[in-house]
Amino acid sequence: MVLGAAAAFAAEVEEGFTPLFNGKDLTGWEGDAKLWLVEDGVLIGRSPGIKYNDFLATEKSYSDFVLRFQVKLVENKGNSGVQFRSKRVPPPSHEVSGYQADIAQGWWGKLYDEARRNKVLAGPPDEVLKKAVKLGDWNDYEIEAVGNRVKLSINGVTTVDYTEADEKIAREGILAVQIHSGGPMEVQFRNLRIKEIKDAK
Repeated sequence: MVLGAAAAFAAEVEEGFTPLFNGKDLTGWEGDAKLWLVEDGVLIGRSPGIKYNDFLATEKSYSDFVLRFQVKLVENKGNSGVQFRSKRVPPPSHEVSGYQADIAQGWWGKLYDEARRNKVLAGPPDEVLKKAVKLGDWNDYEIEAVGNRVKLSINGVTTVDYTEADEKIAREGILAVQIHSGGPMEVQFRNLRIKEIKDAK
C-alpha cells in the first residue's frame, strides 16, 4: 500500500520543474478542507452537490510559467478547471477571477475567463477533443502562460493558442483548482508541477 501511494504521488518532475503538491496534505494551498482532501497521494475535490463554485488555491502567485498535471473527472461527471493568473473575489463570494483551463464534458481544453469577462476565449473543435481526451481516465494537461500568450494542451494535443489583446488583463496571480456548482462530483489531480520562466519578453 505504501508503494502504491508513493507511485501515485511520484511526479515525473522534469528538469526545471518544481512540485506544487507534496502528496501528503494541503501545505502551500488554501481552501475548504471539507471539500478538498488528499488520498493515496492524490489531490481530490469531492462535492456532495453545492450551490457555488469552490476553489482550492495556491498561497503563492505566478506570472510566466509552464504548468503540467494529470487530472481525472470521475465517471465523467461534473465540471472542474484550473485557474491561473487569477485572484480571490472578496468574501462572501467563493469565486476566483481569471483565466481557467476547463475540465468537463464538452468543455475540456477550452480557455474560459472565470468571474471576469465570463466567456470562452478560445477552444478546440469537438473532433479534436474527442481524439485528445480520455473520458473517466487520467489526462495529461499542460498550461503555458508567457507574456500575453496562453497555450493549452491535453495528452500532447494543442487545444488553445491564444494571444491576449487586452493589456489591462493581469499577467500574474494565483493558481486554483475548481469544484463547480451542481450535483455530486469528484475530480482528482496528481503530478502537479510548475516551471517558472524568468525574464520572459
